[in-house]
Amino acid sequence: MSRKLNLTVMLGGPGAEREVSLRSGAAVAAALRSVGHAVTELDPRMPEWMLPPQTDAVFLALHGTYGEDGTVQKQLDQLGVPYTGCDAEASRIAFDKVLTKQSCIQAGVPTAKFLTVHSAAADFPECLSPPLVVKPSRQGSSVGLQFVDRVADWPGALAESLKFDTEVLVEEKIIGRETTVGILGGAVLPVVEVRPKAGSYDYQNKYTAGNTEYFCPAEFDAATTRRIQDAALDAFHAIGGRDYARVDVMVRPDGTPVVLEVNTLPGMTETSLLPKAAAAAGLSYAGLCQRMIDLALERTEKLKMQKTKTDLVAA
Repeated sequence: MSRKLNLTVMLGGPGAEREVSLRSGAAVAAALRSVGHAVTELDPRMPEWMLPPQTDAVFLALHGTYGEDGTVQKQLDQLGVPYTGCDAEASRIAFDKVLTKQSCIQAGVPTAKFLTVHSAAADFPECLSPPLVVKPSRQGSSVGLQFVDRVADWPGALAESLKFDTEVLVEEKIIGRETTVGILGGAVLPVVEVRPKAGSYDYQNKYTAGNTEYFCPAEFDAATTRRIQDAALDAFHAIGGRDYARVDVMVRPDGTPVVLEVNTLPGMTETSLLPKAAAAAGLSYAGLCQRMIDLALERTEKLKMQKTKTDLVAA
């Protein structure tokens, strides 16, 4: 570490993933303190929050609405304070699963067939066949995730998912192996394979200890691993990502990757998937947190230098 910084970790917030965010933020704050920084924890549950004075950078440990949809990023941009992760526009696109899919399609990134539905009274889509996945377009962490294995499941799944958003994404269920790929500073991290012991990788299996097994690096041959990582990196670029993210990718039995979504502020508890991938690449949890701060500060310094050059030329 080059110097002691005054850092603010934003955690909690008003979204549906508040409890997970509190855990992520507490772990990040402890890690940043362990390497010598002065850290303040700020829960922006109320709209009138204020950053502590002399904040050098903000570590965003927020998940879900407000934290990942570009809202808090816009506010921090207005304050002129460096913050970790993607900018407001990339966050807005990535948080909206439909916009993410459209970005992937335009960039030639493989993704599942899909359509959108806005009414619980909608008929079963004739252009798709079970099994299907139904999920809110703008939620994270598997909130509202439903599966339609038979046509009879459709009304209930649709009604449940629509509780969490006015628009739901309906897509073909990809049968295969479930993986996730961390991206840090433009480099891809080792692939993590996720294997729930029962059912799907839903909210309960994500956050209940012992319900899911994780394998990192995932046991794929070199060529398949590269295809998975390339698809993840291409999706990250397609949404305009910067600094870091985690991309969820299904892998068909023939080794073909299919991108599901891009998580711009992935979980940061010490057992979360991005820290697991970083550890497999030889980066400690505290080192990962420090790297995220460094990326934000390096980006800010580059912008300052560019502005200085522009001002000098103009003068």
